[in-house]
Amino acid sequence: MHRFTVSTDSTCDLYQDYIAENDVKIVRHVFTVEKDGAMEERLDDFQSLDDYVSFYKELREGAFSRTSMLNYERHLNHFLRLAKEGAKDVLHFTISSGLSPTKDVAAKAAEEVKKQYPEFRVLVVDPLTATIGQGALVMLGVKWRDEGKGADETYEYLNSLRLHIQHFIVADDLKYLKKGGRISSAAAAVGGMLSIKPIISFDNEGKLFVLDKVRGAKKAISFIKKKLEAEGPDELHYIFVIHTDNFPAAEELRALVKEMFGYEPHVSLMGPVIGSHVGPGAFALGYISKSLRNTF
Repeated sequence: MHRFTVSTDSTCDLYQDYIAENDVKIVRHVFTVEKDGAMEERLDDFQSLDDYVSFYKELREGAFSRTSMLNYERHLNHFLRLAKEGAKDVLHFTISSGLSPTKDVAAKAAEEVKKQYPEFRVLVVDPLTATIGQGALVMLGVKWRDEGKGADETYEYLNSLRLHIQHFIVADDLKYLKKGGRISSAAAAVGGMLSIKPIISFDNEGKLFVLDKVRGAKKAISFIKKKLEAEGPDELHYIFVIHTDNFPAAEELRALVKEMFGYEPHVSLMGPVIGSHVGPGAFALGYISKSLRNTF
Protein backbone atom coordinates (compact mmCIF):
# COMPACT_ATOMS: atom_id res chain seq x y z
CA MET A 1 0.00 0.00 0.00
CA HIS A 2 1.46 3.33 -1.06
CA ARG A 3 1.59 6.13 1.48
CA PHE A 4 0.35 8.71 -1.02
CA THR A 5 -1.26 9.01 -4.45
CA VAL A 6 0.47 10.60 -7.42
CA SER A 7 -1.80 12.77 -9.54
CA THR A 8 -1.16 15.17 -12.41
CA ASP A 9 -2.79 17.04 -15.22
CA SER A 10 -2.00 16.02 -18.77
CA THR A 11 0.51 18.83 -19.42
CA CYS A 12 3.14 16.48 -17.94
CA ASP A 13 3.26 14.85 -21.42
CA LEU A 14 3.95 11.36 -20.13
CA TYR A 15 2.82 8.59 -22.43
CA GLN A 16 -0.30 6.61 -21.65
CA ASP A 17 1.59 3.37 -21.00
CA TYR A 18 3.68 5.03 -18.26
CA ILE A 19 0.57 6.56 -16.67
CA ALA A 20 -1.19 3.17 -16.60
CA GLU A 21 1.78 1.07 -15.51
CA ASN A 22 2.66 3.39 -12.62
CA ASP A 23 -0.85 4.09 -11.33
CA VAL A 24 -0.65 7.83 -11.90
CA LYS A 25 -4.05 9.50 -11.59
CA ILE A 26 -4.51 12.00 -14.38
CA VAL A 27 -6.97 14.77 -15.15
CA ARG A 28 -6.90 15.55 -18.84
CA HIS A 29 -7.04 18.91 -20.58
CA VAL A 30 -9.42 19.73 -23.39
CA PHE A 31 -8.26 21.52 -26.53
CA THR A 32 -10.14 22.85 -29.55
CA VAL A 33 -9.00 22.41 -33.14
CA GLU A 34 -10.21 24.85 -35.79
CA LYS A 35 -10.00 23.25 -39.21
CA ASP A 36 -11.68 24.22 -42.49
CA GLY A 37 -13.95 26.62 -40.65
CA ALA A 38 -15.19 24.00 -38.18
CA MET A 39 -14.40 23.75 -34.45
CA GLU A 40 -13.84 20.38 -32.77
CA GLU A 41 -13.28 19.89 -29.05
CA ARG A 42 -10.86 17.07 -28.19
CA LEU A 43 -9.43 15.43 -25.09
CA ASP A 44 -5.69 15.26 -24.42
CA ASP A 45 -5.55 11.47 -24.24
CA PHE A 46 -3.38 10.39 -27.18
CA GLN A 47 -2.89 6.63 -27.18
CA SER A 48 -0.32 6.04 -29.91
CA LEU A 49 2.55 7.66 -31.78
CA ASP A 50 0.27 8.12 -34.77
CA ASP A 51 -2.05 10.32 -32.69
CA TYR A 52 0.80 12.76 -32.02
CA VAL A 53 2.08 12.80 -35.59
CA SER A 54 -1.42 13.28 -37.01
CA PHE A 55 -2.04 16.26 -34.73
CA TYR A 56 1.11 18.08 -35.88
CA LYS A 57 0.32 17.20 -39.49
CA GLU A 58 -3.02 18.99 -39.05
CA LEU A 59 -1.26 22.09 -37.72
CA ARG A 60 1.17 22.08 -40.65
CA GLU A 61 -1.78 21.89 -43.03
CA GLY A 62 -3.37 25.01 -41.54
CA ALA A 63 -5.42 23.86 -38.58
CA PHE A 64 -5.20 25.96 -35.43
CA SER A 65 -5.43 24.55 -31.91
CA ARG A 66 -6.64 26.53 -28.92
CA THR A 67 -6.30 25.56 -25.29
CA SER A 68 -7.90 26.80 -22.09
CA MET A 69 -7.19 26.53 -18.41
CA LEU A 70 -8.22 23.26 -16.80
CA ASN A 71 -11.34 24.43 -15.02
CA TYR A 72 -12.56 24.12 -11.46
CA GLU A 73 -15.27 21.56 -12.22
CA ARG A 74 -12.88 19.10 -13.86
CA HIS A 75 -10.51 19.38 -10.89
CA LEU A 76 -13.39 18.97 -8.46
CA ASN A 77 -14.63 15.81 -10.18
CA HIS A 78 -11.08 14.43 -10.37
CA PHE A 79 -10.35 14.92 -6.65
CA LEU A 80 -13.81 13.77 -5.64
CA ARG A 81 -13.24 10.53 -7.52
CA LEU A 82 -9.91 10.00 -5.75
CA ALA A 83 -11.47 10.66 -2.35
CA LYS A 84 -14.26 8.19 -3.07
CA GLU A 85 -11.64 5.60 -4.03
CA GLY A 86 -10.06 6.02 -0.59
CA ALA A 87 -7.12 8.33 -1.35
CA LYS A 88 -5.88 10.30 1.64
CA ASP A 89 -2.64 12.13 0.80
CA VAL A 90 -2.35 13.20 -2.84
CA LEU A 91 0.63 14.79 -4.56
CA HIS A 92 -0.84 16.66 -7.54
CA PHE A 93 1.24 18.25 -10.31
CA THR A 94 0.00 21.13 -12.47
CA ILE A 95 1.36 23.25 -15.28
CA SER A 96 3.65 26.12 -14.19
CA SER A 97 1.93 28.98 -12.36
CA GLY A 98 3.92 31.26 -14.66
CA LEU A 99 1.82 30.01 -17.59
CA SER A 100 -1.56 29.40 -16.00
CA PRO A 101 -3.41 29.82 -12.67
CA THR A 102 -4.26 26.10 -12.73
CA LYS A 103 -2.39 25.53 -9.45
CA ASP A 104 -4.76 27.83 -7.56
CA VAL A 105 -7.83 26.29 -9.21
CA ALA A 106 -6.64 22.80 -8.22
CA ALA A 107 -6.01 23.87 -4.62
CA LYS A 108 -9.46 25.43 -4.37
CA ALA A 109 -11.15 22.29 -5.72
CA ALA A 110 -9.17 20.10 -3.30
CA GLU A 111 -10.32 22.21 -0.33
CA GLU A 112 -13.93 21.77 -1.40
CA VAL A 113 -13.56 17.98 -1.51
CA LYS A 114 -11.92 18.06 1.92
CA LYS A 115 -15.14 19.47 3.40
CA GLN A 116 -16.87 16.21 2.51
CA TYR A 117 -13.84 13.96 3.12
CA PRO A 118 -11.90 15.50 6.06
CA GLU A 119 -8.99 13.04 5.77
CA PHE A 120 -8.45 13.91 2.10
CA ARG A 121 -5.42 16.17 1.53
CA VAL A 122 -3.84 17.46 -1.67
CA LEU A 123 -0.34 18.91 -1.88
CA VAL A 124 -0.17 20.83 -5.16
CA VAL A 125 3.26 20.87 -6.80
CA ASP A 126 3.85 23.94 -8.96
CA PRO A 127 6.70 22.66 -11.17
CA LEU A 128 7.62 26.13 -12.54
CA THR A 129 7.86 24.33 -15.88
CA ALA A 130 5.63 22.28 -18.16
CA THR A 131 5.60 19.31 -20.51
CA ILE A 132 8.41 16.83 -19.81
CA GLY A 133 9.96 19.07 -17.11
CA GLN A 134 6.73 18.63 -15.20
CA GLY A 135 6.81 14.97 -16.22
CA ALA A 136 10.28 14.55 -14.71
CA LEU A 137 8.98 15.68 -11.33
CA VAL A 138 6.00 13.32 -11.67
CA MET A 139 8.40 10.43 -12.39
CA LEU A 140 10.49 11.31 -9.34
CA GLY A 141 7.30 11.49 -7.28
CA VAL A 142 6.43 7.97 -8.45
CA LYS A 143 9.93 6.79 -7.56
CA TRP A 144 9.74 8.17 -4.02
CA ARG A 145 6.20 6.82 -3.59
CA ASP A 146 7.36 3.35 -4.62
CA GLU A 147 10.29 3.57 -2.21
CA GLY A 148 7.85 4.11 0.66
CA LYS A 149 8.46 7.81 1.22
CA GLY A 150 5.72 10.02 2.63
CA ALA A 151 3.86 12.80 0.83
CA ASP A 152 5.33 15.69 2.81
CA GLU A 153 8.98 14.72 2.42
CA THR A 154 8.45 14.01 -1.29
CA TYR A 155 6.73 17.36 -1.73
CA GLU A 156 9.61 19.21 -0.09
CA TYR A 157 12.18 17.29 -2.12
CA LEU A 158 10.48 17.98 -5.44
CA ASN A 159 10.06 21.66 -4.64
CA SER A 160 13.80 21.82 -3.96
CA LEU A 161 14.50 20.48 -7.48
CA ARG A 162 12.26 22.81 -9.48
CA LEU A 163 14.81 25.56 -10.13
CA HIS A 164 17.45 22.98 -11.05
CA ILE A 165 15.54 21.92 -14.17
CA GLN A 166 17.28 23.35 -17.24
CA HIS A 167 15.34 23.92 -20.48
CA PHE A 168 16.44 24.59 -24.03
CA ILE A 169 13.43 24.82 -26.35
CA VAL A 170 13.81 25.53 -30.06
CA ALA A 171 10.57 26.44 -31.84
CA ASP A 172 10.41 26.16 -35.62
CA ASP A 173 7.94 29.06 -35.89
CA LEU A 174 7.23 31.42 -33.00
CA LYS A 175 3.81 32.44 -34.37
CA TYR A 176 2.23 29.72 -32.21
CA LEU A 177 3.78 31.04 -28.99
CA LYS A 178 2.79 34.57 -30.01
CA LYS A 179 -0.84 33.59 -30.73
CA GLY A 180 -1.04 31.86 -27.37
CA GLY A 181 0.32 34.92 -25.59
CA ARG A 182 3.35 33.02 -24.30
CA ILE A 183 5.92 35.39 -25.81
CA SER A 184 5.78 38.99 -27.01
CA SER A 185 5.21 40.10 -30.60
CA ALA A 186 8.72 41.53 -30.63
CA ALA A 187 10.26 38.19 -29.65
CA ALA A 188 8.18 36.40 -32.28
CA ALA A 189 9.26 38.86 -34.97
CA VAL A 190 12.92 38.03 -34.32
CA GLY A 191 12.23 34.38 -35.06
CA GLY A 192 10.99 35.14 -38.54
CA MET A 193 14.14 36.93 -39.60
CA LEU A 194 16.95 35.17 -41.44
CA SER A 195 16.13 31.72 -40.03
CA ILE A 196 16.86 32.95 -36.51
CA LYS A 197 16.05 30.29 -33.92
CA PRO A 198 15.42 31.75 -30.47
CA ILE A 199 16.33 29.38 -27.63
CA ILE A 200 13.40 29.50 -25.20
CA SER A 201 13.68 28.68 -21.51
CA PHE A 202 11.78 29.06 -18.24
CA ASP A 203 12.73 31.76 -15.75
CA ASN A 204 12.56 31.39 -11.97
CA GLU A 205 8.87 32.31 -11.96
CA GLY A 206 8.05 29.58 -14.45
CA LYS A 207 7.53 31.99 -17.33
CA LEU A 208 8.95 31.56 -20.83
CA PHE A 209 11.63 33.91 -22.12
CA VAL A 210 14.15 34.05 -24.97
CA LEU A 211 17.47 32.84 -23.56
CA ASP A 212 19.49 33.38 -26.74
CA LYS A 213 19.15 33.59 -30.53
CA VAL A 214 21.05 31.56 -33.13
CA ARG A 215 20.76 31.06 -36.87
CA GLY A 216 19.41 27.67 -37.89
CA ALA A 217 18.69 24.35 -36.20
CA LYS A 218 22.30 23.14 -36.37
CA LYS A 219 23.54 26.12 -34.40
CA ALA A 220 20.69 25.64 -31.94
CA ILE A 221 21.89 22.10 -31.27
CA SER A 222 25.46 23.39 -30.95
CA PHE A 223 24.21 25.87 -28.36
CA ILE A 224 22.61 23.03 -26.40
CA LYS A 225 25.81 21.00 -26.63
CA LYS A 226 27.84 23.87 -25.14
CA LYS A 227 25.41 24.09 -22.24
CA LEU A 228 25.75 20.35 -21.63
CA GLU A 229 29.53 20.70 -21.73
CA ALA A 230 29.38 23.55 -19.21
CA GLU A 231 27.32 21.46 -16.82
CA GLY A 232 25.50 18.25 -17.60
CA PRO A 233 22.87 16.35 -15.64
CA ASP A 234 23.37 15.68 -11.94
CA GLU A 235 23.64 12.23 -10.39
CA LEU A 236 19.93 11.54 -10.98
CA HIS A 237 20.68 11.24 -14.73
CA TYR A 238 17.28 12.68 -15.62
CA ILE A 239 17.63 14.10 -19.13
CA PHE A 240 14.81 14.50 -21.63
CA VAL A 241 14.46 15.13 -25.34
CA ILE A 242 11.01 16.15 -26.55
CA HIS A 243 9.78 17.32 -29.94
CA THR A 244 6.73 18.18 -31.98
CA ASP A 245 7.18 15.85 -34.94
CA ASN A 246 10.84 16.67 -35.57
CA PHE A 247 12.34 13.19 -35.44
CA PRO A 248 15.69 14.13 -37.06
CA ALA A 249 16.49 16.80 -34.45
CA ALA A 250 15.33 14.53 -31.62
CA GLU A 251 17.59 11.73 -32.88
CA GLU A 252 20.54 14.12 -33.14
CA LEU A 253 20.03 15.20 -29.55
CA ARG A 254 19.58 11.60 -28.38
CA ALA A 255 22.86 10.57 -30.02
CA LEU A 256 24.60 13.62 -28.55
CA VAL A 257 23.51 12.75 -25.02
CA LYS A 258 24.51 9.11 -25.50
CA GLU A 259 27.94 10.13 -26.76
CA MET A 260 28.55 12.67 -24.00
CA PHE A 261 27.19 10.80 -20.98
CA GLY A 262 26.94 7.15 -21.93
CA TYR A 263 23.25 6.65 -21.30
CA GLU A 264 20.02 7.13 -23.20
CA PRO A 265 17.83 10.16 -22.56
CA HIS A 266 14.06 9.92 -22.29
CA VAL A 267 12.74 10.75 -25.80
CA SER A 268 9.10 11.53 -26.52
CA LEU A 269 6.67 13.71 -28.46
CA MET A 270 5.04 16.71 -26.85
CA GLY A 271 1.32 16.48 -26.21
CA PRO A 272 -1.30 18.70 -27.85
CA VAL A 273 -1.80 21.21 -25.03
CA ILE A 274 1.73 22.59 -24.85
CA GLY A 275 2.30 21.55 -28.47
CA SER A 276 -0.51 23.88 -29.54
CA HIS A 277 1.57 26.81 -28.28
CA VAL A 278 4.93 25.60 -29.58
CA GLY A 279 3.77 24.41 -32.99
CA PRO A 280 5.12 21.62 -35.21
CA GLY A 281 8.83 21.11 -35.89
CA ALA A 282 10.06 22.17 -32.46
CA PHE A 283 12.58 20.28 -30.35
CA ALA A 284 13.86 20.65 -26.82
CA LEU A 285 16.18 19.21 -24.25
CA GLY A 286 15.79 19.41 -20.49
CA TYR A 287 17.56 17.97 -17.49
CA ILE A 288 18.17 18.35 -13.78
CA SER A 289 21.50 19.96 -12.90
CA LYS A 290 23.31 20.81 -9.67
CA SER A 291 23.32 24.50 -10.55
CA LEU A 292 20.21 26.65 -10.59
CA ARG A 293 18.49 27.14 -13.91
CA ASN A 294 19.97 29.60 -16.40
CA THR A 295 23.10 30.27 -14.30
CA PHE A 296 25.69 28.77 -16.66
